[in-house]
Amino acid sequence: MSNITAADVNKLRKSTGAGIMDCKKALVEANGDFDLAIENLRKKGQKVAAKRADRESREGAVIAKVNSDSKSGVIISLNCETDFVAKNESFISLATHIAELALSSNSKEDLLDSKIQSMSVHEKLIEQTGVIGEKLEIGSFEKIDSEFVGSYIHAGNKIATIVGLSTNFDQAHELAKNICMQVAAMNPVALNEDGVSNEIIDKEIEIAKEQLRSEGKPEAMLDNIAKGKLKKYFKDNTLINQAFIKDNKISVNDYIKSVNSDCSITNFKRVSLV
Repeated sequence: MSNITAADVNKLRKSTGAGIMDCKKALVEANGDFDLAIENLRKKGQKVAAKRADRESREGAVIAKVNSDSKSGVIISLNCETDFVAKNESFISLATHIAELALSSNSKEDLLDSKIQSMSVHEKLIEQTGVIGEKLEIGSFEKIDSEFVGSYIHAGNKIATIVGLSTNFDQAHELAKNICMQVAAMNPVALNEDGVSNEIIDKEIEIAKEQLRSEGKPEAMLDNIAKGKLKKYFKDNTLINQAFIKDNKISVNDYIKSVNSDCSITNFKRVSLV
């Protein structure tokens, strides 16, 4: 049997993220063969992953990243089973690394095929499932390309947002961050009225009518009153029409125009694990 040194164990630990005892055991079983030890750890991950395939992974970390020229931004969620794992520094570090790779990816499938530490992200998640003992998976993948993209991660890595602006200017970073915080706090369903689906509109009208019927309003009046309630829904739930969280006397659109009259929001994304 090869003499397994602390340096060998540490090298494998840095390469895989596995625990010290797991690394030592893998090296002993591989008779000191580094590549075989990595393969053994992966196989262990595959076995654990197969056993936990039907588990729910509702906890995790949500990470937002913007590239160096602020023209592209992504949000990914790395999901796990328990909040204990979600708060672990190495887990958050892995999620952050994957989010950085996501900047160069066009889809979740593309991201899973990306390379991380000489293996694909998909393989890395299986390996880490063996290390951590919980089901790990990429939950959400959202991406925006625009003239300027800003991001925000809410405390605890449970909510993250990205916002695209139509132009880049001196105050774009501050403006985008404020809008990102707005999206995180108020969870709008769409950018404006045009972005609200017919399904949501029909549902809100029907809810309004049922409320009015329960109040004894005449059937002939329901359509007009329901339309008024729908306008209120748009005001409360579409981003540019919402009251600005830092000054509820003005709308988000009013705030944007007060900073730069030529600027507008092109898109936004929000991912939440709460």
